[in-house]
Amino acid sequence: MPADTALTNTETRYGLVARSLHWLVALLIFANVPLGLIASDLPYDTSEALARKAWLFSLHKTIGLTLLALALLRILWALSQPHPVAVHPEKRLETFLAALVHWLLYSALIILPLSGWVEHAALDGFAPILWPFGQGLPFVPKSEALAAIAGAIHWLFTKILLVTVALHVLGALKHALIDRDGILARMTRGTPAGTPGVRGAKTGPALLAALIVIAAGFGAGMLGASRPQAPAASAPASTATATGNWQVQEGKLTFSLAQMGQSVEGSFAGWTADIAFDQATGTGKVTVQIDTASLHLAAVTEQAKAPEFFDVAAFPTATFKADITPAGETFTAAGTLTLRGVEKPVTLPFTLRIDGDTAIMTGETRLDRRDYGMGPSYPDEATVGFPVTVKIALTAKRQP
Repeated sequence: MPADTALTNTETRYGLVARSLHWLVALLIFANVPLGLIASDLPYDTSEALARKAWLFSLHKTIGLTLLALALLRILWALSQPHPVAVHPEKRLETFLAALVHWLLYSALIILPLSGWVEHAALDGFAPILWPFGQGLPFVPKSEALAAIAGAIHWLFTKILLVTVALHVLGALKHALIDRDGILARMTRGTPAGTPGVRGAKTGPALLAALIVIAAGFGAGMLGASRPQAPAASAPASTATATGNWQVQEGKLTFSLAQMGQSVEGSFAGWTADIAFDQATGTGKVTVQIDTASLHLAAVTEQAKAPEFFDVAAFPTATFKADITPAGETFTAAGTLTLRGVEKPVTLPFTLRIDGDTAIMTGETRLDRRDYGMGPSYPDEATVGFPVTVKIALTAKRQP
């Protein structure tokens, strides 16, 4: 079989499988890196712009996972094949640098897409991977802290990949244009180059140096993970000014909606609930004050705080005032919600369990974002859904 069509490697050339994997990986790298940069810079001020940005990010993520699969296949194939000999074994520094660049390239091709996958799996919502296997990752919890670390590592290893690719290309051009030693032809046409049986310097030092760079990259990524984390939604703001006879001890105020077909959950860390409730009659009043600046909504928190949606700069507080009445074995809080300066009637069904001086309440209702002038540039549900499910759960203590 002619050398250029032989599938396997020899001591002096690369086989067709290795060459094909090499150039396919290179093609996807040169396509995916600019794609990610372009997607990051795109605006998302309208429904069409957000859909375009999300689609490009989805494509970027999907290509990234394809790269991960090809990189693993390439590494497994390389482990099963003889590695072509060094053409210039006497040039120890050059051989060392070539080995170092190759180790870093292989590592970045694994760490870069894997860290991006972890970041994606740790967050809700935005830009799904274009495949039918789900969006999560085993053993990866929903965690803003984890997503921040993975995102920082992804960003750093993007730079490592770009530097090593640039060095790899410059080295190949040097061999082709200056040395004219046939090394590039080994990977383009499968042309033999080098002397069988002649080996260069051991690759152990290059591997050790690569491990040091990788460890430094992980360390820097973890230290530099400065992305804001989700505020704790388990405790409301202070209720020192409350006049009711029940005081909230702990609670969660959350909401969920569909974005790009994926369910996304948000929360408010700062809120107060002034509750006056007569246990004998099952009636009372409640006033809830919500600090809209304490909003957190997965990867799109800042977008949600902007004028298009909550507009927290202009409307820092939302207020729900309601009368409590019994409804069979449950209760209803019926009143008005003032949000973004718009007042609309809202009914919140809830369950209540009182044990001595402790009350546990859970409730859920559904709103429509359009009622409060949210997302006027998103007139359909292709990007942001209309219904918003609001949930509240709290524990309160009876006051003397």
